[in-house]
Amino acid sequence: MRLFSSDLTRNLGIGFAIGTAIAVWQMAPQGEAGLVSQAHAAPVVATR
Repeated sequence: MRLFSSDLTRNLGIGFAIGTAIAVWQMAPQGEAGLVSQAHAAPVVATR
């Protein structure tokens, strides 16, 4: 099994990198949209 250990690690790393890139592209395919949306302030409501 020692023969395949480095290949397995390398292939898992490459697969993880490609999978992460695809997931990021699916979340923001335009490229200009951020991964985290901007925060919006809550509206102020008078209580009196």
